[in-house]
Amino acid sequence: MQKYLLGVAGGVAVLAASSFLLNSGPVVAQTHEYPVYDSAGRIQVPTGYRAWVFVGAPLTPEGLNNGKYNCNEPTGCTRSNFPEYHHVYIEKKNVDAYLKTGSFPEGTVIVKELTRVLNPSNPDGSRTEASGRGYFNGEYNGIDMSVKDSKRFAATNGWGFFTFGHHPLPYNKTAAEQPAAVCAGCHLANVAKTDMTWIQFYPQLRDKQPY
Repeated sequence: MQKYLLGVAGGVAVLAASSFLLNSGPVVAQTHEYPVYDSAGRIQVPTGYRAWVFVGAPLTPEGLNNGKYNCNEPTGCTRSNFPEYHHVYIEKKNVDAYLKTGSFPEGTVIVKELTRVLNPSNPDGSRTEASGRGYFNGEYNGIDMSVKDSKRFAATNGWGFFTFGHHPLPYNKTAAEQPAAVCAGCHLANVAKTDMTWIQFYPQLRDKQPY
């Protein structure tokens, strides 16, 4: 009996040691493999991107672009193309690569999630809060995504552009590549020299400041 108990104790000790070794190794973060395409070549809406590196949030509100909020005129309101905050997210590994090399690696995904400004109360679309008069984030209102793939998107300088709808949640589940005239043309004309990305709007990338 004593030998049996010693054997059991030894086995338990081996199992415990094995478990410790397995669980004390380096923790590997779960990653998402993007992009994901369906059989028709449409790309699936990304998930988990709000945990990526947040690089900036440009804003072009309607009230500063010859538009008016709560306008009742059927055709008399000129609005900006993107009257929302652009919350831009990039995976850390790709941010790190850009900071080192000045360009994004193949497979980089850049997500731009839009939010409306919060309940405008002034003609320029701003509102007054405890911190002062300004613009504040309102509801989610759409999501766009760009993907770097030099072979698939060779015609547009290696980047493909997608939109999953400019409207409140839920977003569209899939999206087809946007025609060059809709998105890529503007990037080619204005930011081709900075890897097709509006680097000047994102201080961390623009100034190459690690975090």
